[in-house]
Amino acid sequence: MTPLRSLGSSDLEVFPLSLGGNVFGWTADRATSFAVLDAYTAAGGNFIDTADAYTAWVDGNKGGESETLIGEWLAERGNRSDVVVATKVGAHPEFKGLSAATIKGAADASLKRLGTDYIDLYYTHFDDTSVPVEEIIGALDELVRAGKVRAIAASNISPERLQESLDLSDREGLARYVALQPHYNLVSRDTYEGPLQEVASRSGLAAVPYFGLAAGFLTGKYRAGAHVESARYSRVEAYVGTERGDRVLTALDEIAQAHDAQVPTVALAWLAAQPTVAAPIASARTVEQLPALLAVADLELTDAELSALNTASA
Repeated sequence: MTPLRSLGSSDLEVFPLSLGGNVFGWTADRATSFAVLDAYTAAGGNFIDTADAYTAWVDGNKGGESETLIGEWLAERGNRSDVVVATKVGAHPEFKGLSAATIKGAADASLKRLGTDYIDLYYTHFDDTSVPVEEIIGALDELVRAGKVRAIAASNISPERLQESLDLSDREGLARYVALQPHYNLVSRDTYEGPLQEVASRSGLAAVPYFGLAAGFLTGKYRAGAHVESARYSRVEAYVGTERGDRVLTALDEIAQAHDAQVPTVALAWLAAQPTVAAPIASARTVEQLPALLAVADLELTDAELSALNTASA
């Protein structure tokens, strides 16, 4: 049984891999989404990440499709209390930004789609600098006090605004962020390392990185000269065939071979070993993709291997 990890200062305990819900209602249909969720939880997983905006970018979708599928799955399986559900506010086409009214309205809409009366972890999806942190934290605090949200977190926020928010919570005794969802992986380190990571570390926040596999590049299947049919290819083109990208893949290949592991497992294991990181996020559009992701819970890299990956990705 894989030990669960505490999520910052909250009472939430999570599996060391968060299952990304961005594919549900996009590259994974209802039946496949249910199968992936079943396989993830059967392996001990309990931490599902989604957003109210998923999957508004798909033609014919309005946003909320991922939440709806997760809600239907929770209802059919009757396992709501066994799963930590994280969702986000601020990017849904009908609930843009972080005004108090938007946050409260979006939360109620998410609760309805999820078919539940509480959200375990509620993120601000993108910071809205047009709204004072007092208004944002005040609205989130109301949701916590009403029992609609158990814990709050932030994503895509500057170190300065994050610190300002934490200071306000401490000063006024309001709900306080317990986690941070940064863009962070072996080929995108400066999106977290530095001031943002320092705020998280100093403040006891748990990091739950997204793009943990760089939209699929760190699975190793996208390489120079290889043609891969994928809805995500446009996101990985910037890494394919670059000197740094090739260095990272070479190091991942060598370490994966030494452990008889798969490349994405090693990439996620590096991420899971970084300071403040509680659980990387990775999504699977098929059940067959899950084992390589779940294996991160059992793979511990040596100091020498972590150092080799640090050097390759520098």
